[in-house]
Amino acid sequence: MNKKIRIGTRGSQLALWQANWVKSKLLEWNPGIEIEIHKIKTTGDKILDAPLSKVGGKGLFVKEIEEALFDKKIDIAVHSMKDVPTDLPEGLSISAITEREDPRDALISKDGLKLKELKKGAKIGTSSLRRQVQLLNFREDFKIYQLRGNLNTRMKKLSAGDFDAIMLAAAGVKRMGWKDKITEYLPYDIFLPAIGQGALGIEIRDSDREAGKIVERFNHRETSLCVRAERSFLERLEGGCQVPIAAFGMINGNTIKLEGLVGSIDGKILYRDTETDGENRVEELGVRLAEKLLNMGADKILKEVYGNSVFL
Repeated sequence: MNKKIRIGTRGSQLALWQANWVKSKLLEWNPGIEIEIHKIKTTGDKILDAPLSKVGGKGLFVKEIEEALFDKKIDIAVHSMKDVPTDLPEGLSISAITEREDPRDALISKDGLKLKELKKGAKIGTSSLRRQVQLLNFREDFKIYQLRGNLNTRMKKLSAGDFDAIMLAAAGVKRMGWKDKITEYLPYDIFLPAIGQGALGIEIRDSDREAGKIVERFNHRETSLCVRAERSFLERLEGGCQVPIAAFGMINGNTIKLEGLVGSIDGKILYRDTETDGENRVEELGVRLAEKLLNMGADKILKEVYGNSVFL
């Protein structure tokens, strides 16, 4: 076994927490190995003055890390699965998907008010079109404002009074130890999560069998099946991580239930439905649900959204 493993990650506090968690597990399972963490700045980290949906392209938070993998500057990469495009570069693969943390969206409000209690015209900060469409569908009076930066920056903007509330992934808030700051967890019937939300993915070079063997223990079978179904849904819709698309898979026995959503950016139209299938047909399940929504009218929304994005 290679005595040194180099982990590539973004440099945010949350990303470093995730990389260090992987490091601690590797040390626990492989006593005596040396592990380095390499911080890599991605395009998404560099561009903070524009909505991600307007920056364009896919892989805004992974491309530079993948380049380091190709160049053999790192041995494994740790990503939030919701940031990973469905079309991976040839020669790289997600070797393991970790057990999901809480996949729900979380509301953190300035005055401790829940979503339905916020004042008329409340200012809500988010960087996600997916959250925007579901917020506006829930209450059309909400004013949605662009919110970029790491979790610390976002929390500071809320404390400074820039917003009445902000929306974040519950998983990240919990990993940072800020669970007590969450005002409300949004239920799935109101807010469907992002594809892969709450799960980590470990990416390797296909040719590096040793790295694949080292990280295989991280793979959580149930989470992996659900995330694969969600990503198949997203791939069929040709979506990236910055489009108004949501999906969430749940396992019941040997069956997977996949719920998906496509919404207009003003929140007035939501196409949402579910499909179920066996766990050996997760890719087919995602495609079937995607085509169901496309036939309902989601194709028109996506054609418009791919060329248009509205944030205040």
